Amino acid sequence: MSEESRPTGVVISVQSLLYHTPIESIERMLDALDNSSRIGLEEGVCRGFVVTLGDGSSSRVLRDEDVDALRARCPHIHEIRYHWFARNVGTAQGHNAMAALRDDADYVIFSNPDVVVEPRAVWRMLEVFDDPAVGFVEAKQLPIEHPKDFSSATGQTSWATTAFAMTPSDLFRQLEGFDAQTFFMYCDDVDYSWRVREADRTVVYQPAAVVFHDKYLSTDARWQPTNAEVRYSAEASLLMAHKWSRPRLLKRILKMYDASDVGAQRAAAAEFRRRRSRGLLVEPRDPQHRIGTFVKYGYAKHRYSL
Repeated sequence: MSEESRPTGVVISVQSLLYHTPIESIERMLDALDNSSRIGLEEGVCRGFVVTLGDGSSSRVLRDEDVDALRARCPHIHEIRYHWFARNVGTAQGHNAMAALRDDADYVIFSNPDVVVEPRAVWRMLEVFDDPAVGFVEAKQLPIEHPKDFSSATGQTSWATTAFAMTPSDLFRQLEGFDAQTFFMYCDDVDYSWRVREADRTVVYQPAAVVFHDKYLSTDARWQPTNAEVRYSAEASLLMAHKWSRPRLLKRILKMYDASDVGAQRAAAAEFRRRRSRGLLVEPRDPQHRIGTFVKYGYAKHRYSL
């Protein structure tokens, strides 16, 4: 192939895990991604832009005719693929399965279905990969920016949230994706970020790439977690302390959850002990604490509290 005829730009694969998601939210997400693709194509930044929707709902969110309508609605997205898992597979397993459906993308983006991207956010994230040391890039979320700290000079941060984040596809395959054996949902992105850093690549926050992430707020503008978020984030905190070699922290969290008035936290402690008794936990890593960052019960220093 001559230099003149060689394709320019990259192939971007966006994947989003649905769970009883209203079709209006899916349309809103895809409309924004279609606009992003249009810009990338017009400016020669990309040569392919594809979206995979994985559905973990108990019944299909989208009918075949709905998928056809979405394809017609989004002419700048080269392919929209829909896969119904027929059960709640969780975020780690769901994203791994969606990524396995495609092997032609240069970069993969993980997106929540309630995220709407600013038109140039994808391409501002892609620019960060001009530095070959970068392995994972996260966008800025509005109306609530994630409070974790980052370097104002380099953007480097402890971990990236997969509400909207991008990684090279070859790196994702090299690291064998998310740890679905350990994490059902929550902290699979923290764990992947730390394994990216363990592979001598950096994790970067890109505040110039802005996305809107729908959140339920209280009257004083505080984040209100759902019961599922409380349960699975509690479970994930125990699994993170185990996997990243923090036995003393693990013991403290177990004690705290055992004494908690919150049933979801007591249930998380019981589930951890069940896994441990059955030999279902992965081998701990990072015994020298070179990578893992534990601040109180979080995974990075925070600039402010939610």
